[in-house]
Amino acid sequence: MEHQSSHRSVDETGQALSSPAAETIVAAATPPGRGGIAIVRISGPDVPAIACAMLGRLPPPRTATQAAFHGAERCIDTGLALYFPAPHSYTGEHVLELHGHGGASVVEALIIRAQSLGARRAQPGEFTRRAFLNGKLDLAQAEAVADLIDAASEASARAALRSLQGEFSRRVRSLGDLLRALRVQVEASIDFSEEELDTHAETQLRRALADAIGSLDSLLASSRQGRLLAEGLTVVIAGAPNAGKSTLLNQLTGHDSAIVTPIPGTTRDVLRERILLNGVPLHVLDTAGLRAEAGDAIEAEGMRRAELAMAQADHILFVVDAASDPAAAGFAREHVRLPSGVPVTLVFNKIDLPGAPQGPGGSGQRSGPDVPRLFISARSGTGLDALRAHLLAEQGGAPAEGALSARTRHIEALSLCGAHLTAARRGLEESQPRELVAEELRRSQLALAQLLGEESPDDLLGQIFSTFCIGK
Repeated sequence: MEHQSSHRSVDETGQALSSPAAETIVAAATPPGRGGIAIVRISGPDVPAIACAMLGRLPPPRTATQAAFHGAERCIDTGLALYFPAPHSYTGEHVLELHGHGGASVVEALIIRAQSLGARRAQPGEFTRRAFLNGKLDLAQAEAVADLIDAASEASARAALRSLQGEFSRRVRSLGDLLRALRVQVEASIDFSEEELDTHAETQLRRALADAIGSLDSLLASSRQGRLLAEGLTVVIAGAPNAGKSTLLNQLTGHDSAIVTPIPGTTRDVLRERILLNGVPLHVLDTAGLRAEAGDAIEAEGMRRAELAMAQADHILFVVDAASDPAAAGFAREHVRLPSGVPVTLVFNKIDLPGAPQGPGGSGQRSGPDVPRLFISARSGTGLDALRAHLLAEQGGAPAEGALSARTRHIEALSLCGAHLTAARRGLEESQPRELVAEELRRSQLALAQLLGEESPDDLLGQIFSTFCIGK
């Protein structure tokens, strides 16, 4: 990247510095409740003084030291103390960790004692935000911390750890180096007329731009797979009343999540369940049945919520009763309700009933040019393996080994970078003024800088770190 982040504080050698004006913060770094061990973390300039007051002395750096944790009038607990002087700590500031017994009252007493000595309670994600501001992590690595904590599978945990260790950031910076070199070449040619430009140099410039676009496409593909691991795939089950949507939800989750009755319109609200599909989190939403006229105000509200859920989905499974509607006339009627930008799969359910079409699951038959057809029995489970495989295939398949944790924000930033690179390539092909090409390259660099937090507005940082747990 081209610019040092305005958020970072570094000395003349590039070493991260903690701000002397920063407040000292304190929070529990372990989950609330009863447990064998709890950790209270304190970070900031007042840590040495707080450590002397609570422990009687400042522990040796990076050494687990047995100590009594003193209150103003009595001993609160005994345990291990770990002191990390700045800048060699998680936050880049002085950090003290108190490892004591895991009772809620003990933890609260230690936090209150630290507050009485000048600390304040930390906000969600404030420790990691300080690590970012002090140059210990870039923004993508900071987000990977939260992704690792929230990982729901071994695959997503491995992907988050790779991003936390900097693999994703290294690929972004490598692409940034390519863009910087391209921009230097373009800006160096601005003062020359078209006749003075060397043909060989022009060919090299176009080839280098094509290589940068190829690198970006590869990183974007990896990011899309990483986003599946980190955020999951949202699938909405829609269709007419009594088509078997709730039975399908129960089959996919493996338990009775939804009430199933022969009465049409049993499901009135959106039911949400979370499962794992080959390591990919799958958010499955069962919705109220869709039909032309609602029976009452409650059903009308259910259909409104169903339409809202479909608009926010990654994929829609539109279920039809294959026995009573073998031609999928209900889908033809309701197709106008479906959001245009969301992929739809037409699922013929109840193929175990007489008169239902017996199409093989995953056969690739189509209803319309772009809508896949699958044939299943949600009651017996027939065709569900093909349905699961189809959902993964529609999203590019199961994430490969070596996937990197990524978020929607990352994909949007990379896509914006790609749009500017495409415009730059078009500018070269159409012999547009080099100033315009250079400007597109500058904007592509800015998109990458925002991805790593080197150029990020404070409201974005607040939004990201507010999703963290209190003690991280």
